Amino acid sequence: MASLRFPFLFSQPQKPPCSTIANASSCSFSTAVVAGGSVVAAAGAIIAITQSPKNPFFENAMNFLLSNFSPSKNHSSPLWGSVSLAENSAPVTESRTGMSFPSILKESQRLLGIGVRKKAIFGLKNIDDYAFGVYADDGDVKKCLAQKHVGPSDSELKQKEELRDHLMENDIRITVRLQIVYGRLSIGSVRSAFEESVGSRLLKFGGYDNKELLHRFTSQFKDDIKIPRGSIIELSRDHGYILHTTIDGKEVGSIQSKLLCRSILDLYIGDESFDQKAKEDVESNLASLLHK
Repeated sequence: MASLRFPFLFSQPQKPPCSTIANASSCSFSTAVVAGGSVVAAAGAIIAITQSPKNPFFENAMNFLLSNFSPSKNHSSPLWGSVSLAENSAPVTESRTGMSFPSILKESQRLLGIGVRKKAIFGLKNIDDYAFGVYADDGDVKKCLAQKHVGPSDSELKQKEELRDHLMENDIRITVRLQIVYGRLSIGSVRSAFEESVGSRLLKFGGYDNKELLHRFTSQFKDDIKIPRGSIIELSRDHGYILHTTIDGKEVGSIQSKLLCRSILDLYIGDESFDQKAKEDVESNLASLLHK
């Protein structure tokens, strides 16, 4: 399968600064050696080229000098990871919870954003219920969205928001992968949370209280299901707006409903999503994908 890469806008941890006098001396010495070596290399190349400008070796040295030490060249490396369709793509870790997400899911769905669903306890403390990752099928995205965004938009922000809205509305295969963080979270709590959050979205997008559709969805989370820390719940929209629900690899139900699919996705990448940073990452990475 071909490899396709684009900037993955998730912050990566930076190397810690030297915190002791000994470490500081070591860092200063290392920096001095590197800087000194660069200066010596540059000076040596200049002298050599001046003395023998037509020597191919020295011409190569000058090319190296100009390409690597030019004042206009930016030497700082962006703190981005890289997502690839290659089989050995590295997973991405959600830094706040330590939960790891594969870069590619179901062979063709690309990770666009990761976030955390928090819940307040007695209005005093927030706990992390689960981490989540949003995936979209690479081919579907390009087929459905590329033609809609061939021209420039009024602004980059507006273009990203339009892309996200089209991602939710079009018949594109998408998976929201939930990984349980809070070890004492019960399936009943998950069911109750969906009754409230999905119920409000069904009312928002459907214009009326669709209790039957909501019950069909929430009844899939039966009381005998255990979800210890690390358990995985996947909500996957397939072609035809069919929502498949799986828990730890076992499908517990499927429902065909564009309204339900739209309501589920709004929880994670809508205007009032659970994690605004995750929504912004999805918008940015989606735009990057289409411009490759």
